[in-house]
Amino acid sequence: MFAKVGDRIVVRGHRMGQADRRCVILKIDHEDGEPPYVVQWDDSERQDLYFPGSDATVISSDSK
Repeated sequence: MFAKVGDRIVVRGHRMGQADRRCVILKIDHEDGEPPYVVQWDDSERQDLYFPGSDATVISSDSK
């Protein structure tokens, strides 16, 4: 997975009716854009160190 600061991540719900979670990438420590990322979750505004799994999709901030 490759991302940059400002990109958004969508994590799909795992069960029927479970909402997707969304966050924005605040910081990346690797020049190649690889995880982990420091993100801020939309639903709680909590900041976390995040290692995306196969259920996560990056939405480029350039695609707006």
